[in-house]
Formats: sequence, C-alpha cells, structure tokens
Amino acid sequence: MAAVNWRTINIDALDPDSPANFDLSTLTPAVAPVSTADVQSLATQIRQLLRGGDNEGALRGALENPPYGADERGKDIHLATVIEILQSIRQSDMSPILSRIYQSEGGTEALDVLMKYVYKGMAQSNAAPPAKHITPQATGFSQIHSRGTGEGGGQAMSVLLSWHEKVVEIAGPGCIVRVMTDRRTV
Repeated sequence: MAAVNWRTINIDALDPDSPANFDLSTLTPAVAPVSTADVQSLATQIRQLLRGGDNEGALRGALENPPYGADERGKDIHLATVIEILQSIRQSDMSPILSRIYQSEGGTEALDVLMKYVYKGMAQSNAAPPAKHITPQATGFSQIHSRGTGEGGGQAMSVLLSWHEKVVEIAGPGCIVRVMTDRRTV
C-alpha cells in the first residue's frame, strides 16, 4: 500500500454539499446595467422636482429607481442626489413624508433603499481624510489631527442620523436587517 498523507486531502472537494462547491454567483440577483449618463439624467429630473418644491416627489423618484447596475461613479452621483434631497427636507416634514411613502405601494422597499443610502452616506462622511499633522503627546501616543478642514461632514452625519432614526421609527428594525442582508448595493 502506498504511503498517503491523509492530512493533505481536501475533503471539501469530495463533498457535493460543501460550500467550496457552491456557486456564489447564484446568491446575487441579476441587475440591469445602468449607464452613468442615465443616472445623470435621472439626477437632473430629481433636482428639478426638488427646485419646484416637491420634496416628497424627488425622494420617491430617487428611491424608486436605485441604480444597482451602475458603475461606482454613477452610484456616487445618485448618492449625492439622495443626500441633497435629505438635507433639503425639514425635520418636521420627515415623519409625514416617510409615513406616506411607507403606506404606498412598494413603500417597504423604498424605505429599505433609503436606509441603504443612509448607511452609504454615513460610511462616506465617516471616511477620514489623510492626516496633515501628527502631534506627539507626553503619553507616548501621537495625536493625529488636520487643520483647516470644515465641519461639513459632521452636519451631513447629523442629517443622516436623523433620517436613520425616523426610518426605523416608521418601518421598524426589520429594515436594518433587510438592508444588511441584501446583496444589491447602491
């Protein structure tokens, strides 16, 4: 009998139910490709609604047409449009608008999309710029800080946190779970 080193055999390759033999592409839903030009024209239409004073219509338009199949540039354009809409809506109008959207046809999915944009906006505004100054401290640790940068990121984060609170209040905590498990990204 030949000497076989049993520790080197990949038993997952022999098991048909093993995750190593499972095609992960079947988990990702198919999305239609969207060009950046289409995303830009949608953003222009949404901004016209926003300038016309139709905040709810602008928000619905942005949430009903998320560019899942766009490239990163197109997704960033749509994110900027959604954040512009969110910043233009007063806090007193947030709950009534969200309630009307939630009670309409496809409202749950629309608020899930809104939550995706809230999380993506938080991730982008939380990204720290490269440090400009490193100050050594007496404790032996260095303090990294940058001078001359504005507080615009803090204001955007405050707006996004307010929207997060209202969406969870209207749609419940299930929207967080649905957003975290959905493989389609905005």
